[in-house]
Amino acid sequence: MTAHAFDVSSADFADKVLDASHRVPVIVDFWADWCQPCRTLKPILEKLAAEYEGRFMLAKVDSDRNHELAQHCGVRSIPAVKAFVNGELVDEFAGALPESQVREFIDRLLPSPAEPLRQEALAARERGDLNGARKLMAEAIKHDPRNDASYLDYIDMSLEAGATDEAREILDAVRERCADRERVDALDARLKLAAAGGDADIDALRARIEADPADLDVRLQLANALAAARDYRPALEQLLDIVRRDRAWQDEAGRKTMLTLFTLLAGQARHEDLVREFRLALSRTLN
Repeated sequence: MTAHAFDVSSADFADKVLDASHRVPVIVDFWADWCQPCRTLKPILEKLAAEYEGRFMLAKVDSDRNHELAQHCGVRSIPAVKAFVNGELVDEFAGALPESQVREFIDRLLPSPAEPLRQEALAARERGDLNGARKLMAEAIKHDPRNDASYLDYIDMSLEAGATDEAREILDAVRERCADRERVDALDARLKLAAAGGDADIDALRARIEADPADLDVRLQLANALAAARDYRPALEQLLDIVRRDRAWQDEAGRKTMLTLFTLLAGQARHEDLVREFRLALSRTLN
């Protein structure tokens, strides 16, 4: 045992794993003496625990002596490796992986070395310094090109700055590798709405609708412009009106644009009631 790798039992699991994982990621290796793959994996984990010098902790659990703990943690076969962060199980694998794959597993758990720069960029954006925030986020990307969160933040900031072509190029480049599919889809939806909304004059579009309420093309332009300006309720109202007037118009453009907006707003607590309201209204309109 070392300072970074130690044995754990049912008696001290809460303290040495769950509580400790609020300070640093804790990787738990469930093993047994009779398990040959465990004998292959265990030295790899111990070597990496020493190499990483406390950036993660390795807790080793003899599953034969701690059967109830293994069962509670969902261990069905050994070796089983489970990673805990902030008291929660966040990742796992079973079987003896080669060192390169174990290293990749560990690296996914660790805070990016670019995280301080990323947080500085987010703070600059919060202060209203969008240009400064984008420069800092670009530096964060250079510091750690594997950190997808920095890329997604940069795309978000680029959209806010009106740099839609750059945002689209970067999103297309990182789309397939990003694990945060919900955020990728939301950014993609924002890009579509930004492209459709353009630099439209919202007041002029409203005036045209007042003159001709049946002009669905202008209503769609207005909805896209409102959505691009993040004025979501009136945007959804215009789209719902299109569906009510002619649900099949332009290959169901009203309904499809509403779905794009729902994707954009998904997972944002402040918009949950709005999305629920208009999903119900759309369902009632279609049925």
